Amino acid sequence: MKKKPSISIIIPMYNVEKYLRRCLDSVKNQTFTDWQAICVNDGSPDNSGEIAREYAKADKRFIVVDKKNGGLSDARNAGLRYATGDYIMYLDSDDFIHPQTMELTYQTAVKKNADMVLFDFDLKFHNRLRKKLYRGDDISGIKPRLRRFSNVFFRKWNIKNILFHATEKNRSWHVLRPVRRHCYVVLALYRAELVRQQSFINGIIFEDFPWWVSLLLNRPRTVIIKLPLYFYMPNAASILNSSRNLMMVKSLACGLKYSYEKYCANATDCEFKYFNREFLWPFIITMMRKVRGLSDKHDVDVAKRVVADLYACGVCDVPCSGRAKKYRHRIEEFIK
Repeated sequence: MKKKPSISIIIPMYNVEKYLRRCLDSVKNQTFTDWQAICVNDGSPDNSGEIAREYAKADKRFIVVDKKNGGLSDARNAGLRYATGDYIMYLDSDDFIHPQTMELTYQTAVKKNADMVLFDFDLKFHNRLRKKLYRGDDISGIKPRLRRFSNVFFRKWNIKNILFHATEKNRSWHVLRPVRRHCYVVLALYRAELVRQQSFINGIIFEDFPWWVSLLLNRPRTVIIKLPLYFYMPNAASILNSSRNLMMVKSLACGLKYSYEKYCANATDCEFKYFNREFLWPFIITMMRKVRGLSDKHDVDVAKRVVADLYACGVCDVPCSGRAKKYRHRIEEFIK
């Protein structure tokens, strides 16, 4: 009987032939070897599928799943159905990971009996690439200088309720340290049983937000390791960067309603108050900023209906600050 892998890493692919080899090489070159990579070809019109099949032919740990285009959420959900590992990771195909990512996170998860092991992305490398991208430079072949980390001499924090260590704000006086800032699905190793309960919402962008905050309601045993193990590539053609404001408004409204209903049904009063302040209202404010960017009358009318439906569900009932009260007033003026 074939032994199931310790880690399944899910890699959605769409129009990423320029970056894909670097991504898959970062998986192939892991110091930890007991893994499978589920490469989901989401109807990509370029050579992404063919490149992934090259890797699968040379290394049986790579598995290629072909499907019709359905977006990032649909591709991640499809990949999870093929994943057999004890733990799950997600990797975007224009990004890549440090060669010790699986080794350090898996050893930590087993030693600490963790449901999630969270880590960081390399912010300095990301910012350097952003500057090059803005200058018009080709960044597809640029790699960072990698350093080796000891699996003994780095700090680990055991967290009982990760919700109170997470925020969507850039700065918050209310968050306990160490902090997990923003809803990045890719910056974690997850126990498989934890993520199988939670699907991504199909057809939206900002899909990480409702998935992540809903996952936190399971109160997973979490360890945070402050190591830059993920390399997030700025890509002007990415789904988020290329989306129109109306799509952003509709997606945020969908995620807000979904997560609000989840917290109303499952959170304690303390958890709901924290979620309302650190996640719900920051995303409401982001949504209304996107509304201000709408110029087409049809788009404005659609946005009014979307925001009015959200308001009627009670999402905006409890403004958490003076700023939130101002935005609730703007919402009321907008939907009149």
